[in-house]
Amino acid sequence: MDPREFTRPLFKSEDELDLTNGSIAQPLFHLSLPIVIMNLLQTTYNLVDTFWLGQYDTAALAATSFTFPMVLLYISIGLGISAAGSILVAQHLGAGDRPLATAVASQTVTLSVLGAVGLGGLGYFFIDDVLRVIGPSPQVLELATVYMRLISLGLVFMFGFVTFMALMRGAGNTVTPMLVVAGSVGLNIALDPFLIFGWGPFPEWGIRGAAIATVASRGLAFAVGLWIMFRGNRGIRIRLSQLRPTKECVATQLRLSIPASVEGISRTLSLNLLLVIVGLFPTTVVAGYGIGMRVLSVVYLPAIAVARGIETMTGQNIGAVQPDRAATATHFAARFVFGVLAVVGIVAWIGAETIIGVFTTDPEVAQSGALFLRYVAPTFGFIGLVRVFTASLRGAGKTLSAAVIVLIMYGLIRLPVAQFGAVSVGPSGVWLSIAATNLAGAVLAYAWYRRGTWRDTARSTQTQHTTTHPADD
Repeated sequence: MDPREFTRPLFKSEDELDLTNGSIAQPLFHLSLPIVIMNLLQTTYNLVDTFWLGQYDTAALAATSFTFPMVLLYISIGLGISAAGSILVAQHLGAGDRPLATAVASQTVTLSVLGAVGLGGLGYFFIDDVLRVIGPSPQVLELATVYMRLISLGLVFMFGFVTFMALMRGAGNTVTPMLVVAGSVGLNIALDPFLIFGWGPFPEWGIRGAAIATVASRGLAFAVGLWIMFRGNRGIRIRLSQLRPTKECVATQLRLSIPASVEGISRTLSLNLLLVIVGLFPTTVVAGYGIGMRVLSVVYLPAIAVARGIETMTGQNIGAVQPDRAATATHFAARFVFGVLAVVGIVAWIGAETIIGVFTTDPEVAQSGALFLRYVAPTFGFIGLVRVFTASLRGAGKTLSAAVIVLIMYGLIRLPVAQFGAVSVGPSGVWLSIAATNLAGAVLAYAWYRRGTWRDTARSTQTQHTTTHPADD
């Protein structure tokens, strides 16, 4: 029996999905499920990478801890550039203008590569100065610099890979990127021990090997992605003759991508600054916070997946001048994610000690982690609301609005409240700041979403799509 018959109920191609007509729940499910799997695959790779480096050398493992914020920064900028292409592709396909979607996709690839070359060059020459500010020991600094320079040299592959996934998602195809990610992660996992330890014919490269494995796997994924997009039979096509960016496209891409990058950078920066505040407390509190955040990262997976799906559905329906359907899809996704994460929050609140106990046997660490969950778990549902409403704004081309919401959440609410809470209350004050941010962010995102004029947005997109301009903020 054809194995595809078993997966057909779960995974459908973009040809089998109609995002602008019929059911809302079914296409949203088929868009979101592959994204959940992609995120789980990436998480698995990160764990395996950490495992092998931990087996090889403690200093190498510590070096990757110091490079993690920089890698997240790279990814945030890459996601911002690719977000513009995803939004425009979704809107133009929704408007029935496939030639213009092809032009936008082609130019997005070029802009992504150019951005990677520029940022990668800066990273290669100045990364040691940046890492030195963070304060690793000389040995760890040397290893971290080696790792990040190799990652910087391969940044074109990382950005290209992210852009491929975003363009395919804008076309309504998340299954093909999922399969490419699976192959890339599998290659990375397979290469790690050979390149780190020097198994077989390979030299012992240590942390260099981990970086080379990452670059090689991303490079292969980007090559496969280019091949798929040049063929054009999986949702979106790019053409060699249209790779040269036009002024109109560059202007639109910058207007959309800069706020999207700022949004991602703000999330990353807030995590690091919050860790600085938490670092004022004893090691047991820091460890409990680290475990709690790992649990929280799992909670984010369904919220991020549904948000990516609703971004595409909003974009295509705005392009098709169906703002009511876009709004209906957004509200359905918001209710669904809120309900699921609220239940998860109740379970996490009740079983906080048991959940944290899986990761530690230290009673003080377990107590700190459980206290973290008891404060944050009741607001899990609001995390989903923030993700869905900001994603819908992005899908409508309102990336600046989404960025402002995130900046207010983290810059004006979470960090000031965390700092005040840490001084006046202690660790509980920091945990309370996270819960307060989730609740306030949901109210803010919903209010901002409601003030958007969907019909005007749709009409503006239909009028302007011939010049590659989506609705402005």
